Amino acid sequence: MNRRVVVVTGASSGFGRLSAEALARAGHRVYAGMRDTDGRNAAEVAALDILSLTEELDIRGIELDVQSQDSVDAAIAHIVAADGHLDVVIHNAGHMVYGPAEAFTPDQLATIYDVNVIGTQRVNRAALPHLRRRGESLVVWVSSSSCAGGTPPYLGPYFAAKAAMDALAVSYARELARWGVETTIIVPGAFTSGTNHFAHAGAPADRDVIEQYERGPYAGFGAQLQVALDGIVPSDADPNTVAAAIVDVVDTPFGTRPFRVHLDPSQDGADVGFAVQDRLKAEMLRRLGLADLLAPTITATSQLPQNHS
Repeated sequence: MNRRVVVVTGASSGFGRLSAEALARAGHRVYAGMRDTDGRNAAEVAALDILSLTEELDIRGIELDVQSQDSVDAAIAHIVAADGHLDVVIHNAGHMVYGPAEAFTPDQLATIYDVNVIGTQRVNRAALPHLRRRGESLVVWVSSSSCAGGTPPYLGPYFAAKAAMDALAVSYARELARWGVETTIIVPGAFTSGTNHFAHAGAPADRDVIEQYERGPYAGFGAQLQVALDGIVPSDADPNTVAAAIVDVVDTPFGTRPFRVHLDPSQDGADVGFAVQDRLKAEMLRRLGLADLLAPTITATSQLPQNHS
């Protein structure tokens, strides 16, 4: 097996934590990025240390707050100093919110975008120089089926941020292809258990607007929607399938990885929607004579000896 050095953002819980552990069990060296490792996530770091010892896994928690460029820069610098290189970045950090869109303040909306979209840019700015220099590297983005499938109400700000992140991922894929950096976008559907997404979801700050919705035609709608979502997600929907898919992507030989991987228990149609969107985008590149951007290439730069200083 080709052992890789991997960093996973948002790895304190959910898909990030499951993926970090699964990658370590697959034999990779994994840095599980999370914020506040000396505070609220200290117990999670300790749990990873125990897991590393008991199962003899190469996994460790690292302070990495995607909302701080200094934190991101320090984390990536630490990884490269310790290992001499970085092979895989997994953009998983994100935050879900739930409630009527009107009741979220502009500052709340900005924070949602900061975590889900701008956070990936901070990580890319720190990590991509190393990935581009090394070549035959990989960026994995954890997107959402909401970007091209069914989108129920009361999740608008979160869905908008995930759609922005997905659009950024597609553009990055084309701009990194000639550097020998491959892209895969993981597209999970709704997993209502095992991820803490709904349990940790943020709420709108404008109580007056919330009360207007609750006194009007949307009275009880939040609870109604939650029940409806639970009803269409199979009881055996396992978020570990997302982690397993990420492991499969990392383990797949360079140049043959899928551009998208869909994992949608409720089958909301995102696979169809993205198939159309991605084909349209690919056809435009072909018309422009840029079809080579649809797959990563090994360039002369990526074949240069690596600077491990």
